[in-house]
Amino acid sequence: FSGYLKVRIGEAVGLQPTRWSLRHSLFRKGYQLLDPYVTVSVDQVRVGQTSTKQKTNKPTYNEEFSATVTDGHQIELSVFHDTPIGYDDFVANCTLHFQELLRSAAPSDTFEGW
Repeated sequence: FSGYLKVRIGEAVGLQPTRWSLRHSLFRKGYQLLDPYVTVSVDQVRVGQTSTKQKTNKPTYNEEFSATVTDGHQIELSVFHDTPIGYDDFVANCTLHFQELLRSAAPSDTFEGW
């Protein structure tokens, strides 16, 4: 894919706590909330990152990112838990291949609601 890419991150649902967040929870078996953010990468180059939402497993972002892409192969969305010390915890990710998207779409199509 070569062209202009515009991605809008609406929300994340069904996020589960990480082992690290559970291990440091004040509540042994309690429900643990995350401090999640989403990164947007094209071919392993970060083109955007949402703000961190505090204490939620269903964050709403409504944030938009755009980039000019030359010969791009894939876009990856990754969710991380913002930790106060050390590396942030990986929560989930999704990889979409441009070739598969373009194969099933008309030139004027947009991809909304994923």
